[in-house]
Amino acid sequence: MNKIEIRPVRSRRDLKNFIFLPEKIHSENKNWLPPLYSDEWILFNTSKNKSFEYCDHIMLLAFRDGKPAGRIMGIINKRYNDLKNENHARFCFFDSINDPEVSNALISKVEEWAITKGMEKIVGPLGFSDKDPQGIQIEGFEYPSVLSAPNNEPYLSQLVEREGYTKKVDLVDYIAEIPEDIPEVYKRVLSRVENRPDYRIIEFSNKKELKPYIIDVLQVMNDTYSNIYGFVPLTDKEKEELAKRYMPILDPRFIKAFAIDKKLAGFVIAMPDIAPGLMKARGRLFPFGFIHILRAVHRSTNLLMLLGAVKEEYRGMGIDAIMGAKILETATRSRMTTLDSHLILENNTRMRAEYERIRGRVVKRYRIYQKDI
Repeated sequence: MNKIEIRPVRSRRDLKNFIFLPEKIHSENKNWLPPLYSDEWILFNTSKNKSFEYCDHIMLLAFRDGKPAGRIMGIINKRYNDLKNENHARFCFFDSINDPEVSNALISKVEEWAITKGMEKIVGPLGFSDKDPQGIQIEGFEYPSVLSAPNNEPYLSQLVEREGYTKKVDLVDYIAEIPEDIPEVYKRVLSRVENRPDYRIIEFSNKKELKPYIIDVLQVMNDTYSNIYGFVPLTDKEKEELAKRYMPILDPRFIKAFAIDKKLAGFVIAMPDIAPGLMKARGRLFPFGFIHILRAVHRSTNLLMLLGAVKEEYRGMGIDAIMGAKILETATRSRMTTLDSHLILENNTRMRAEYERIRGRVVKRYRIYQKDI
């Protein structure tokens, strides 16, 4: 009789199994995109990831007949619960072989843990914040995976639904052809602000120019993302940590900011799609993985949108369109041909309208689930 054992992650060896298990589960899937493993070691390090300071957590591994078969993490984000007046736990970083007994054992353990902590509901997949991969992909498996997005097999959603989980909210991913010429609506907005001395479009050519703005950009994100599901405002330590984590892979050309009266009003961050290089590197920077990733940066024709925001008091002034126009201009000069929106909440009508304005089409869908416990 097959035996399933659930073990908590307690040692560095356990953590290594937790981090690298998906690579084994998806070993037959040539399109599976690994994470950048150097980031994974930081993400799951309770000393280096400052989010652990205000989150309870549990990390579990499942073994069938002594062999690793699945993993899951449970999180209680106490700051988010306090802000939203909720008693919700989260499950995240869930992966499993196609075996309902394994997934049931993992999910049940997280539910039991959450109940002992006084929680009333579990949602997920949802990590420390919405900056971690969230949801389970349910549509669009024929399209390539991208960085920081869920990257699962089609059966995973079925395993979760078998446990009584239902839809909480979906996220969508658009792909759009980058137009050869900027849309007329963008041109009209640009023409209105070109002669405004109090308006300033900020562009960057190197990381030295960018570095002084990064923390301010993340503060704008804090100020504007409060109503986005799953978002928790970053602490000062987390801002520094996030900036340090992403600075090496950011391309300053594809970061735009906008200031009004010398105050930062909005920003947008994009980057060339490095997925092909990450796949060749197998998620490892060394000994030669960084070469594949750098090549992907220079050869990519797909622009991946990561973050963007405009402060509430400046909305409706066309700032999003201005920054969008500047991103398209840079993308065209860089011979980019397609643009990937990354994940957008299905009810974020303002952001979805921007991609539909340039004839973007939804190609992938991801689902965050919920269950009362």
